[in-house]
Amino acid sequence: MIWSILIIVILLAAFLIYSVLKIRSSASVSASGPNSPHVGDVHQLYTHVEHLSVTIGSRSVFEYDKIEATKRYIVSCLKTFGYIPTLQNYDYEGKTFSNIIVSMPGVKYPDETVIIGAHYDTVYGTPGADDNASAVAVLLEVCRALKSISPGRTLKLIFFFLEEPPVFRTEHMGSYVYAKEAKARNENIKAMICLEMVGYYSDKKDGQTFPLPLMSMMFSTTPNFIAVVGNLKSRNLVDKVKNSLLKVSPIPVETLTSVSFVPGVDLSDHRSFWEMGYPAVMITDTAFYRNPNYHTENDTIDTLDFNTMADLLKGLLQAAKDLTD
Repeated sequence: MIWSILIIVILLAAFLIYSVLKIRSSASVSASGPNSPHVGDVHQLYTHVEHLSVTIGSRSVFEYDKIEATKRYIVSCLKTFGYIPTLQNYDYEGKTFSNIIVSMPGVKYPDETVIIGAHYDTVYGTPGADDNASAVAVLLEVCRALKSISPGRTLKLIFFFLEEPPVFRTEHMGSYVYAKEAKARNENIKAMICLEMVGYYSDKKDGQTFPLPLMSMMFSTTPNFIAVVGNLKSRNLVDKVKNSLLKVSPIPVETLTSVSFVPGVDLSDHRSFWEMGYPAVMITDTAFYRNPNYHTENDTIDTLDFNTMADLLKGLLQAAKDLTD
């Protein structure tokens, strides 16, 4: 029995390694170069990603000046939109870091909260265009678009810090700090959406890999979709978010409701909310199962598809309205 389990574990690990290496060795797409004409939402998204990944560049825990520059940029944008963001400060390794929070009180159910969040740090030495400037850009534009709404439930739009290694999966993650304090004050979080790498798409068949064998028989192998991922407790939220996206966005949507042992399903800030018992989902382009530039110096702005990101933005605005009302 033990040997059978061991063999299964080894085979699953081998398949996972094969999937990751297959993507790593594939050619990267170039979806939207620096000289491409951009208008509307596409222009705004491009401007944010350009500032974060080109002007600032690597934004890791080891580069405090760049983290501060990133924080100033996000806060400046939010103030331009008309918000007065709050900073949830906490200390790590002798330095102060901040979650940046926009809060819009609910007019019907102010004691119920919906959160949309994205982390703004990177792995050291990487431009982090997809990981995670793409998500920060989309979240900034969500903030811009929702400035004039009066949500039924309280809506919080949060830019988290310290998601990447070496802090990942520790109590020092910005999302963990927030979720833990929320639990302590009995914050009634009805839904949390984590935006994690949302900019890399391709029409190349078989360009999408998966963590487990046979998943290619159930999901598209063409990496032109967005994924909504949740744990078993969040299965209803997965369905709600999918339906909201499909109402207004042409992007294909794939969903996965699973337990955490499936590699990749808990690799972002939604995990912190799962740890505290809150329903949470991750919206993602599936990271290293698709993007060969993951956590490398090649994660650059020219590899992102800003038209698809603009389509996703429309879907997220619908999701925010549906979940809060």
